[in-house]
Amino acid sequence: MANVEAALKEASTSIDGVIGVALVDCSSGMALGTIGGGKDLDLTVAAAGNTDVVRAKLRTMEMLGLKDEIEDVLITLGGQYHLIRLLKSRGSAGLFLYLALDKTRANLAMARHQLKRIEAELEV
Repeated sequence: MANVEAALKEASTSIDGVIGVALVDCSSGMALGTIGGGKDLDLTVAAAGNTDVVRAKLRTMEMLGLKDEIEDVLITLGGQYHLIRLLKSRGSAGLFLYLALDKTRANLAMARHQLKRIEAELEV
Protein backbone atom coordinates (compact mmCIF):
# COMPACT_ATOMS: atom_id res chain seq x y z
CA MET A 1 0.00 0.00 0.00
CA ALA A 2 1.27 3.46 -0.92
CA ASN A 3 0.74 6.65 1.02
CA VAL A 4 -0.33 9.87 -0.68
CA GLU A 5 3.18 11.20 -1.29
CA ALA A 6 4.39 7.88 -2.71
CA ALA A 7 1.31 7.54 -4.94
CA LEU A 8 1.73 11.05 -6.36
CA LYS A 9 5.43 10.46 -6.95
CA GLU A 10 4.64 7.16 -8.67
CA ALA A 11 2.14 8.88 -10.95
CA SER A 12 4.57 11.66 -11.81
CA THR A 13 7.39 9.26 -12.68
CA SER A 14 5.65 6.22 -14.16
CA ILE A 15 3.21 8.00 -16.49
CA ASP A 16 4.66 9.60 -19.62
CA GLY A 17 3.93 13.28 -20.22
CA VAL A 18 2.84 14.26 -16.70
CA ILE A 19 2.64 18.00 -16.14
CA GLY A 20 1.17 17.72 -12.66
CA VAL A 21 -0.77 15.43 -10.37
CA ALA A 22 -2.89 16.07 -7.28
CA LEU A 23 -4.99 14.20 -4.76
CA VAL A 24 -8.13 16.24 -4.14
CA ASP A 25 -10.85 16.20 -1.48
CA CYS A 26 -14.15 16.49 -3.32
CA SER A 27 -16.04 17.95 -0.35
CA SER A 28 -13.72 20.93 0.12
CA GLY A 29 -11.95 21.21 -3.24
CA MET A 30 -8.59 21.26 -1.44
CA ALA A 31 -5.54 19.50 -2.81
CA LEU A 32 -4.27 17.06 -0.17
CA GLY A 33 -1.03 16.68 -2.07
CA THR A 34 0.49 17.82 -5.35
CA ILE A 35 3.52 17.18 -7.52
CA GLY A 36 4.42 19.23 -10.58
CA GLY A 37 2.40 22.03 -12.03
CA GLY A 38 4.13 25.39 -12.08
CA LYS A 39 3.48 28.83 -13.48
CA ASP A 40 1.40 27.44 -16.35
CA LEU A 41 -0.66 25.10 -14.16
CA ASP A 42 -1.60 26.04 -10.60
CA LEU A 43 -2.64 22.70 -9.13
CA THR A 44 -4.51 24.24 -6.20
CA VAL A 45 -6.70 26.25 -8.59
CA ALA A 46 -7.12 23.19 -10.82
CA ALA A 47 -8.13 21.09 -7.78
CA ALA A 48 -10.88 23.52 -6.81
CA GLY A 49 -12.13 23.94 -10.37
CA ASN A 50 -12.19 20.23 -11.11
CA THR A 51 -14.11 19.63 -7.89
CA ASP A 52 -16.89 21.70 -9.47
CA VAL A 53 -16.70 19.48 -12.58
CA VAL A 54 -17.05 16.31 -10.49
CA ARG A 55 -19.92 17.73 -8.44
CA ALA A 56 -21.76 18.85 -11.59
CA LYS A 57 -21.43 15.41 -13.18
CA LEU A 58 -22.62 13.67 -10.02
CA ARG A 59 -25.66 15.99 -9.84
CA THR A 60 -26.44 15.36 -13.50
CA MET A 61 -26.23 11.60 -13.03
CA GLU A 62 -28.59 11.88 -10.06
CA MET A 63 -31.10 13.97 -12.05
CA LEU A 64 -30.98 11.42 -14.87
CA GLY A 65 -31.50 8.58 -12.42
CA LEU A 66 -28.29 6.85 -13.47
CA LYS A 67 -27.33 4.18 -10.97
CA ASP A 68 -23.70 3.96 -11.96
CA GLU A 69 -20.32 5.27 -10.79
CA ILE A 70 -17.89 7.60 -12.50
CA GLU A 71 -14.59 5.88 -13.28
CA ASP A 72 -12.90 8.93 -14.68
CA VAL A 73 -13.55 12.22 -16.44
CA LEU A 74 -11.44 13.25 -19.41
CA ILE A 75 -11.03 16.84 -20.54
CA THR A 76 -9.15 17.22 -23.81
CA LEU A 77 -7.48 20.55 -24.54
CA GLY A 78 -5.46 21.52 -27.60
CA GLY A 79 -2.18 20.54 -25.99
CA GLN A 80 -3.16 18.69 -22.82
CA TYR A 81 -5.26 15.93 -21.38
CA HIS A 82 -6.79 16.45 -17.94
CA LEU A 83 -7.81 13.20 -16.29
CA ILE A 84 -9.90 13.02 -13.11
CA ARG A 85 -10.11 9.59 -11.44
CA LEU A 86 -12.62 9.22 -8.62
CA LEU A 87 -11.25 6.94 -5.93
CA LYS A 88 -13.24 3.99 -4.70
CA SER A 89 -10.67 2.11 -2.65
CA ARG A 90 -11.12 1.62 1.07
CA GLY A 91 -10.82 4.88 3.01
CA SER A 92 -10.68 7.11 -0.07
CA ALA A 93 -14.35 7.90 -0.74
CA GLY A 94 -14.82 11.54 -1.67
CA LEU A 95 -11.33 11.88 -3.15
CA PHE A 96 -10.06 12.02 -6.70
CA LEU A 97 -6.73 11.95 -8.46
CA TYR A 98 -6.22 14.76 -10.96
CA LEU A 99 -3.64 14.29 -13.68
CA ALA A 100 -2.57 16.86 -16.29
CA LEU A 101 -0.70 15.43 -19.27
CA ASP A 102 1.18 16.89 -22.21
CA LYS A 103 -0.77 15.60 -25.19
CA THR A 104 2.32 15.23 -27.39
CA ARG A 105 4.13 12.96 -24.91
CA ALA A 106 1.28 11.09 -23.23
CA ASN A 107 -0.38 7.79 -24.04
CA LEU A 108 -3.90 8.27 -22.73
CA ALA A 109 -4.75 4.56 -22.52
CA MET A 110 -1.58 3.81 -20.57
CA ALA A 111 -2.13 6.82 -18.30
CA ARG A 112 -5.62 5.59 -17.42
CA HIS A 113 -4.28 2.08 -16.79
CA GLN A 114 -1.45 3.36 -14.57
CA LEU A 115 -3.76 5.69 -12.63
CA LYS A 116 -6.12 2.78 -11.94
CA ARG A 117 -3.20 0.72 -10.64
CA ILE A 118 -1.98 3.60 -8.44
CA GLU A 119 -5.49 4.02 -7.05
CA ALA A 120 -5.60 0.34 -6.08
CA GLU A 121 -2.33 0.70 -4.14
CA LEU A 122 -3.17 4.03 -2.47
CA GLU A 123 -3.88 4.05 1.24
CA VAL A 124 -5.27 7.30 2.61
